[in-house]
Amino acid sequence: MRRKTLDLLLNWVGTVLTVVLIVAGVGLVIGNSFTSSQVRSQLQEQKVFFPKVGGRDYQDLVKAHLTQYAGEEVLTGSEAQIFANDIIGVDTMAISGGKTYAQLSNASLSDPGNTALANQVELVFRGDTLRGLLLNAYAFGFMGQIALFGAIAAFVLALAMLFLVLLGIRHYLQIDPEVSI
Repeated sequence: MRRKTLDLLLNWVGTVLTVVLIVAGVGLVIGNSFTSSQVRSQLQEQKVFFPKVGGRDYQDLVKAHLTQYAGEEVLTGSEAQIFANDIIGVDTMAISGGKTYAQLSNASLSDPGNTALANQVELVFRGDTLRGLLLNAYAFGFMGQIALFGAIAAFVLALAMLFLVLLGIRHYLQIDPEVSI
């Protein structure tokens, strides 16, 4: 095989790989943008706010060292995670006395006349449901961040491949057509 043929083949493979990396990077940027906008719009519709200074749940933010969020609207996946775990999670744990919804529900079914327990079950159910929904927003926000980092890596690798292809083209133009390997 002639060296010039091998160089041409490697340049084409490098060019195709560069294009694939650029297309993948663009797709990942679009995925990040879509995920971020969906998480934000879904959270905006819910109008969830961190407690204000002096509010009933403000102490939960103080304990978690997150007072910088006081009074702000929950708009990102990471903020949804903080609200879910450090506000709702703390409150439902206090309401349930450390028991899960399933444990409370079973106890309530065993004692159907206990209205206090039935109210406790309902509060824990609502809290766990909202917490789960907010943690879903966090999960999708996190996937969007992974897509962004993947896009950056794809673009960096595409740039490196482009540099290698350009070096390969330079070598292809300089090599003697009669050299064999």
